[in-house]
Amino acid sequence: MTRRYYLLQLFLIAGVLAAIIVVYPQLPSRVATHWGVNMRPNGYSAKSTLFLLGSGLMTAILLFGALLPWLSPKQFEVDSFRSTYLQVILIMQSMMAYVMAVILWGDSGHRIDEGRGVVGGLCLTFALMGNLMGKVRRNFFIGVRTPWTLANERVWYTTHRFAAKTFVAGGLLGLALTYFGPRRGPILALLAAGLAPVVYSLILYKRLQRRGEL
Repeated sequence: MTRRYYLLQLFLIAGVLAAIIVVYPQLPSRVATHWGVNMRPNGYSAKSTLFLLGSGLMTAILLFGALLPWLSPKQFEVDSFRSTYLQVILIMQSMMAYVMAVILWGDSGHRIDEGRGVVGGLCLTFALMGNLMGKVRRNFFIGVRTPWTLANERVWYTTHRFAAKTFVAGGLLGLALTYFGPRRGPILALLAAGLAPVVYSLILYKRLQRRGEL
């Protein structure tokens, strides 16, 4: 199973690299690489940067994922949920490949709202991550890593069950707002979805502490 995930990542990296090489001559000298909360571009880079942001960054993610079992300290091993963390990394890689596809398609002369395309993909990624949150075990690299979740297994588990709901809801709401709502709506939805579990973990920890259950 592990080999399959790495092969899929290599396939995505090779596909992104090939796409950049093919489209490269048609790209302008500078391309949008950053978008603000209003989904409009506010940062540009030389088109050669796409090699670094695309296949380069994806390769770094692959290597980081491969090192996670070795990097994890005792009692916080990612091996305890290996299949889930491999799925998380594959979702991240898929998101990177999708973003590069949006950039290459838009900057090669096709009519497309790149900002909406990128943010829509980010919202979908949040929703997909939410489906995995409840399966993430206590570790230092993936999940809602607050002082309170890391300090207590029960707080970690309950917080991630809650985060699964907020991530899916926030991602789907953000996806809808990307195309049918105010331009700042999707980012606000994602921020709320990400911050709610952080606040929840603190409240839950303090509640258990008052009850003497920690």
